[in-house]
Amino acid sequence: MTIVGASLAGLYAARELRAQGYDGRLVVVGDEPHPPYDRPPLSKDFLTGRADEDRLALTDAEERAGLDAEWLLGVRARGLDTAARTVLLEDGRTLATDGLVIATGAKARPLPGAHTLRTLDDARALRARLTEGPQQVVVIGGGFIGAETAASCAALGHDVTVLEAAPLPLLPQLGPQMAAVCATLHRRAGVRFRTGTGVTGLRRTGPATAVDLADGHTLSADIVIAGIGAVPNTAWLAGSTLALGDGVLCDEGCVTASPQVVAVGDVARVGGVRAEHWTSATEQPRAAVTNLLAGRTLATPHPVPYFWSDQYGSRIQFAGRYRPGDTVRVTEGELLDEGPGDDGFLARYERDGTTVAVLAVDRPRPFTRARRELGRAVETATT
Repeated sequence: MTIVGASLAGLYAARELRAQGYDGRLVVVGDEPHPPYDRPPLSKDFLTGRADEDRLALTDAEERAGLDAEWLLGVRARGLDTAARTVLLEDGRTLATDGLVIATGAKARPLPGAHTLRTLDDARALRARLTEGPQQVVVIGGGFIGAETAASCAALGHDVTVLEAAPLPLLPQLGPQMAAVCATLHRRAGVRFRTGTGVTGLRRTGPATAVDLADGHTLSADIVIAGIGAVPNTAWLAGSTLALGDGVLCDEGCVTASPQVVAVGDVARVGGVRAEHWTSATEQPRAAVTNLLAGRTLATPHPVPYFWSDQYGSRIQFAGRYRPGDTVRVTEGELLDEGPGDDGFLARYERDGTTVAVLAVDRPRPFTRARRELGRAVETATT
């Protein structure tokens, strides 16, 4: 068996293969030279210096040895021949395999002249720049990565402006009411927002960068960080028989058009949906491996999407799926005009009288209970 992708989803797939009784040769290919590491802290504690690289490790040498896998790290896959059941590597090697797990994830959408924050190497480079003293920082994109990075930069004492094309940051994920709450947290910390306008280009102007906006204005920045989405890593599969379209197309069980190939995590479009969630990367591999070993779809994962974000000393947690038109009710704690109360709050998103998502600010225990309720409801609805 071969796993292409040595991050979170790839590691979980390796664990599942061994846990489900596969005792044959197992090869894990990863394009980064690093053993599996945790990405969420990159924009939080790692960027601010509160955590070093040893805190990022998802596994240790002992566990990797226990998995009895060959780890080919720093090697990129460049092709797949499904008929011959071989994976082609950029260094010229060919791996014959009875089954394949595609876990290549996604890469940050690039913007020439701007930093991105997706990999450990990205975070190392940005952290080094941020230690050079107070600077003017412009963050392009107000999603979770952009918002967390902005919060970390502000905590380090930088002057931060966030540019967001939508009317509010996190609007597609949280809806207008709760997106406004998150914007309030930023403003409390002195972070400026420019919303409703896009970026037309970046230009070097001496030591600084000019950020040209669609509304005709220009901002000057010492550091520009782009958090404008991610692109699934499928280029290496061009020319294969697999169906591609904003990810690897799979059925509800993560199985591709070739029964000996499954896909999991950020690269997988499962049942028409590609979900860049930590829960997808950790919960899809169990069903995918079951189906891979069986040679057909027997199991289907139904993870409840889950995000968490640390911003300005507050823990923001969200689970479920928001749709425009959902009703939002604060059921615990207090939400004031100027933002969350001292003890935070828990809000429920309701659709046709049913809770479909929950959001908490500094209410971890009630959130955990509500998230479990959501999970049980999804299981009941799909069995």
